[in-house]
Amino acid sequence: MTPFRANLQSFLRRLSRLDLVALALFLVGAVIYVLGLSGGALSLLKFLGAIAAVYLFIRMIGLWRGRLLWRLRDRLIVAYLFIALVPVMLVVALAGFSLMILYTQLGGYLLYVDLQHRVEMVSEGAEQIASSLGSTANSGISGAMAEAIVASQEEVVYGPELPGLKIEYADDPKLLHEVAGPTVRRFAGLIQQGERLSVVGLREIETPRGRRVVTLRVPVTPEFLATLAPDLGVVHLDLLERYDVSRPAGVLYPFGDVKYSAVRRVSARNRVLQPKLAWLDPIVNGVSKFEAVYVKEGEGVQKSWPVVASFNARPSSLNARIFASIGELGIIYLLPFILVVVALLLIEAAALFTGIVLTKRITTAVDDLYAATRYVQSGDFTHRVRVDRQDQLGVLGESFNEMTGSVSNLIDEKTRRQRLENEISIAREVQNQLFPRQIPSVPGVEIEAICKAARAVSGDYYDFIQLTDTKVAVAIADISGKGISAALLMASLQAALRSQMLAPGSETLSASELVSRLNKHLVRNTGDDRFATFFIAIYDSAARTLRYCNAGHLPTFLLGPAEAVHLDKGGMVLGIIEEYEYEEGTVNVPGDALLIGYSDGLIEPENVYGEEFGIPRLEQAAIRVQTLKPREVCESLMATVEEWAGTPEQADDMTVIAARLR
Repeated sequence: MTPFRANLQSFLRRLSRLDLVALALFLVGAVIYVLGLSGGALSLLKFLGAIAAVYLFIRMIGLWRGRLLWRLRDRLIVAYLFIALVPVMLVVALAGFSLMILYTQLGGYLLYVDLQHRVEMVSEGAEQIASSLGSTANSGISGAMAEAIVASQEEVVYGPELPGLKIEYADDPKLLHEVAGPTVRRFAGLIQQGERLSVVGLREIETPRGRRVVTLRVPVTPEFLATLAPDLGVVHLDLLERYDVSRPAGVLYPFGDVKYSAVRRVSARNRVLQPKLAWLDPIVNGVSKFEAVYVKEGEGVQKSWPVVASFNARPSSLNARIFASIGELGIIYLLPFILVVVALLLIEAAALFTGIVLTKRITTAVDDLYAATRYVQSGDFTHRVRVDRQDQLGVLGESFNEMTGSVSNLIDEKTRRQRLENEISIAREVQNQLFPRQIPSVPGVEIEAICKAARAVSGDYYDFIQLTDTKVAVAIADISGKGISAALLMASLQAALRSQMLAPGSETLSASELVSRLNKHLVRNTGDDRFATFFIAIYDSAARTLRYCNAGHLPTFLLGPAEAVHLDKGGMVLGIIEEYEYEEGTVNVPGDALLIGYSDGLIEPENVYGEEFGIPRLEQAAIRVQTLKPREVCESLMATVEEWAGTPEQADDMTVIAARLR
């Protein structure tokens, strides 16, 4: 399937049933319009097609808005259109509409001026006839002959401009009194009598034959209209009557509360629309209203009767009429106008060009950033945005490059940290294997221990080693430092201890000798800054004796029914001086005694006042729970220390051993 067909099918699937109906109506209406068909049903279909076109246009904007405006460049272009071009177009449209109104009013004014000029001509003709008849009163010429002579003279003078002019004399002033009033002796204007319209001038005069009324009448005919406003094109004059609902009517004209219908149209003869003088020379259509006096037998006289004139023209012909008075001097006004228009067009073109250049620069930077994000999304953090400008977008590109570099470093750091965490996890598993996995089975001895590391691995060490059926060794140590280095030293110490304790004859080895050997091992195999505190006790359940050696470790205490004994004989820490003599201590163990060993992490936590928990408080806490099982004793001591510190965070490894010696 081609991409075009796939896109078309996707577009059609997004259309609703209403959209499809509107599309069908639009196509039918377009075909009817192109073929030039008209009629009742066909006109209705064209109207529905126009409505469907508007609906489809709005729908297309909604369907394509997200896709068209996805790119920043398209959004900026639309913004420019609405910010700059659309207001300019609206101003141009408003100016064009204003000019059309101005030209329409100008056309109506020209038609009114020419028609009024004809009215003034018949008025002047009537006055001249009155004056001429007065001057011939004593000439000996009969009145009838004088009237005929004057009339013929006036027809010769005004005939070319007033085609169809008729001059009549009458004794009855009825028409004058009806249109002007009983006391007025002159009238000039339009008079409509039924379906006839005339330019009429009436003058009541005194003659030798008595009072006479002279009438100058020019019927409004196609020939007469052809003489009006030659700058206009086609001119029509509609004669009106009151609208009668009982009779069919064409065009209705509402004036005030009264509706009028056209009964006759007079069109100027041989008048056509002027040809275009330029590509921008549209047709101006105008409508103007004149007032006439309506006279009809049996209906009386209606003053201010409307007469509607319609016309068309070209702006070029109206402009020629406007500037006709200044002739060649019009260039003085026209040239600055042209210069201003050219300057505005140049400014608009420069603004548009500047907007396009700025848009390209902005969108190019955004496109580069977007392409760079695609590289980052694919996992390539080596790609860098090209920065060739010293502005905010350039700084943004530099920041993006710095960010990708930082992200790359963070990912490398995370990878190294994960590798280290994996190694630490392995080290923790290995260390867990170093702690005793089975409790020695010696009659009358119960041993439990808890070690909480401050980090992933612990630097504290404890061990239980069964030597014979009645002898068991209990050891606890605190390696200097924390973490992996302390755990490695702990492993070395554990290996050395077990190699010494499990060798043949080790059951008779003194505790001091054992500690001396461990000391030599650490001195020879560790650095000068590495050491360990160490305590070991060997208990013989048959003899109920406890031999021990404390190498710089905190004093382990033996709680009996009557007193508590601190086991502190021994010497300095391991790993400092190779040839050092350690002292062994021996204690007779009373019945149901409790041996408590611990590391410094159990006595150093501080409360909110900065006070350490200390050995005395640990000893008192152990005395309070010395009757409990060893596991419960260990848990109680840990909980007491944590409650004292008030925080679950540890500054050091915490280890406690509880051994019940019955």
